[in-house]
Amino acid sequence: MTSSKEQYIVGVDLGGTNIVAGAMTADGSRHLAMRSIPTNSFVGDEGVADRIVGLVEGVILDSMEQTDCARRDFIGIGVGAPGPLDRERGIVLVAPNLGWKDFPLAKRIQERLNLPTTLDNDANCATFGEWWQGAARGGRNVVGITIGTGIGGGLIINGALYHGSSDMAGEIGHTTIDLNGRHCKCGNYGCLEAYASAPAIATRAREVLVREEGDSAIPAMVEGNFENITARIVYDAAKLGDPIASEIVKDTARYLGAGVANLLNIFNPDIVVLAGGVAEAGDALFVPLRAEVRRRAFSPAVNAMKIVPGSLPGTAGVVGAVASFKQQHLGGV
Repeated sequence: MTSSKEQYIVGVDLGGTNIVAGAMTADGSRHLAMRSIPTNSFVGDEGVADRIVGLVEGVILDSMEQTDCARRDFIGIGVGAPGPLDRERGIVLVAPNLGWKDFPLAKRIQERLNLPTTLDNDANCATFGEWWQGAARGGRNVVGITIGTGIGGGLIINGALYHGSSDMAGEIGHTTIDLNGRHCKCGNYGCLEAYASAPAIATRAREVLVREEGDSAIPAMVEGNFENITARIVYDAAKLGDPIASEIVKDTARYLGAGVANLLNIFNPDIVVLAGGVAEAGDALFVPLRAEVRRRAFSPAVNAMKIVPGSLPGTAGVVGAVASFKQQHLGGV
């Protein structure tokens, strides 16, 4: 096979539930093969690294079948992972949802695939992806919030991804919204993530249903097994007009609204983009969310921005990981 003139980058989005990898042309003009597998964090950090390597190998092979590219046309791998991180050394310092500590993820992948590998926060990547090719395109000051197994965030200030002094900027899920609130996996109490992440939404639904099933359709949707309740089921039930699910979604909107209002008053962004499964909740979430933000934030900040769902569902982290690799290795996006 002859080598193509184009160069390719593989982006990896490592989440607490799934790992997604996809290949793109280095200029971002074409999206090639994409694969997803369960994270299976119970296999430990080395086991998950092996799963990432196998996934990337599969994506490269799929891409070679789709195009006339050769393996040598792949110039690197960008990985988005939950943090905190040491980006320069490619180390995941702490990942509560994975149970990791001080794991050199970038080095493991680079050694096994023999390709330059960069590491960035997964939520930074999702925000970067939405800014580069999605719902936040054209924004100058952007706040991104990713809602899945955890809640992450990303900040773009004056058109550049902001990492802070020690790669900790954007940990929106671990901002406190209730001083004496629910316990969070990070060890703190009252974190936004403990209320509005996907598992937290499911937990709150179970708590309500144990007390009062009422006319809710949720028990039937999970065949009476409350352990099978997920945030998606709650969203689906709310769309059907289920009163308990609707109230849970409204409460979620209020929690998120308080968090977003704080960010508006601090960063004064022009776009706030919410990525992850939450984007599927639609107006049931976004209408009360926007109302809560208007109620809590200064009106000049509210009037200057828009709150939008991500437009790259399932791919924002992958696209952003590619963009992060470009920024770190090629000097720009």
